Amino acid sequence: MPQTSPLVVVLTALPVEYDAVRAHLGDGSEELVHDDGTRVECGRLAGTDWRLAVAELGEGSMNAAALTTQILGWLRPEAVLFVGVAGSLKEDVAIGDVVIGTKVYAVQGGKVTPDGFHARPEVWHGSNRLVQAARSALRGLDGVRGHLKPIACGDVVLTDQESAFAEFVRRHYNDSNAIEMEGAGAVHAAHVSGQVDALVIRGISDAADPDKSAADKGGSQERAAARAAEVAVAVLRKHRPRGSSAAASTDREGARYGGDHIDFRGGVFNGPVVGKRVERNG
Repeated sequence: MPQTSPLVVVLTALPVEYDAVRAHLGDGSEELVHDDGTRVECGRLAGTDWRLAVAELGEGSMNAAALTTQILGWLRPEAVLFVGVAGSLKEDVAIGDVVIGTKVYAVQGGKVTPDGFHARPEVWHGSNRLVQAARSALRGLDGVRGHLKPIACGDVVLTDQESAFAEFVRRHYNDSNAIEMEGAGAVHAAHVSGQVDALVIRGISDAADPDKSAADKGGSQERAAARAAEVAVAVLRKHRPRGSSAAASTDREGARYGGDHIDFRGGVFNGPVVGKRVERNG
């Protein structure tokens, strides 16, 4: 595939999440291996200008931050998405819904004092370009219930909504609609790397309560991961590479003629194109 094609990276933590995204890659994908062993699978995302590289990083925010930094420096993508499953923090966010992170909180920072724990929030906003693409994409997805809301991220698997940690999140991060483990690390890496659009997309697989294990055994993670991947692909179909425009994206039928030049946008050449103008009579 042409290496000049714009690239987007989709990161996952779990095999079920990786498989859900991988299902959207076209034939002819290839595995790329970093010198330090990190692997991505790269292929064309049909119906778009994007090459898509998908990676399975494993669990945890620190791991996500380190490997995201490595992948961004290696592949130099235009955008990075973290796609996977999460637990719900709101009664109106049901299993099977998708939460798209307008904000991602790192929820465990703070200061312990004689007066109690004082939260010191860290927060990263989803890229406006990707958030706007998500708003548009959700309007065209029948049967998908999406929420553009904040997401809480901490290295905790929450299975008790009555726990002290759950109360802490409700008190200090009350607008969070979902909780997961990796998003903050990934978006922080994107932030410090420079001009990389970043977004976290999570399918809801459980209610962050004691029924989590039963929900997982019933296939909720597979369904939630598939739904999150579906939304991620829809977002990328709306999201345009930098430098493109709505007008440029329609110029794919071949050469266009205007005045004394020919516009070959959409063509692929391995060298310079040389032409000669010839005056015609009649």
